[in-house]
Amino acid sequence: MLDNNHRIINYLRLSVTDRCNLRCIYCMPEQGVQFISHREILSYEEILRIVILCVHKGIRKVRVTGGEPLVRNGVTNFLEMLCKIEGLEEISLTTNGVLLKRFAADIKNCGICRINVSLDSLKPDRFFRITGRDYFERVWEGLEAAEHVGFNPIKINVVAIKGVNDDEILDFANLAVKKPYHIRFIELMPVGKRETWDTGRFVSSDEVFRLIQSLGDLKPVKSNPYDGPARRFKIKGGQGEIGLISALSHHFCDHCNRLRLTPEGHLRGCLFSDQEIDLKTPLRQKKQDDYILQMIELAIKNKPKEHGLLKYFPCD
Repeated sequence: MLDNNHRIINYLRLSVTDRCNLRCIYCMPEQGVQFISHREILSYEEILRIVILCVHKGIRKVRVTGGEPLVRNGVTNFLEMLCKIEGLEEISLTTNGVLLKRFAADIKNCGICRINVSLDSLKPDRFFRITGRDYFERVWEGLEAAEHVGFNPIKINVVAIKGVNDDEILDFANLAVKKPYHIRFIELMPVGKRETWDTGRFVSSDEVFRLIQSLGDLKPVKSNPYDGPARRFKIKGGQGEIGLISALSHHFCDHCNRLRLTPEGHLRGCLFSDQEIDLKTPLRQKKQDDYILQMIELAIKNKPKEHGLLKYFPCD
């Protein structure tokens, strides 16, 4: 389905919880977080109904996210039901990897086609400083378990932060040479309290690209219709890929194909927009499918033209 800016919307990011077992410095503070009460979070049955109706409106890809999705009870049963929905062509999951060793085989058996693992350092002590938790070995064992059960490719998401982990960019890129991993470097985004956004920590994807070129020729990889925003490259002789996600320096709003469903049942055309459609209330009021479909169509049609964050880009 097309929005009012003639973009094809076919990708739903599905947040099943706001809870997480890490406290990453750019995402969730150690103290003072107000979590959504359990009764306000959508049930799995409610989420599945929304997904089925979104498929009627053209959604073909779903990515399950959080918070950290694997901390929610019963998530593998939910994933199994999600993978049975007719019309979905790609279902993936993003995790921080802490619980992946325990769940890798079950996730694969559910029918999930690929996983993304968020990992911002290959050094255990630095991982602890970034995440607030001493879980590096758990995450690495989770990656090994995912490889063992046959996930291929495995994508690793790295948020590049100047003065924190930017000296590891080549180390991560070398993983894509030695292993069939897709390493995706993501520009730091102003999440949470944007008034505290520190442009001095920003690393642009152009900087990352220039650094990685020292490893060899980078050849573009053609994307498919359900791909997210990453610009993809192969390093000559490498087994994996490099991806660059440039939400600020080369924003991709003009061809963004995504919606986001929040844990409490709000459908957003943009993660960084306050504009959202409440689907939980009509669901719990026992509204008919036609009514919910109208709400979904409204969210698609009125998807914001841009994310509105360019004022935070330090080179703007």
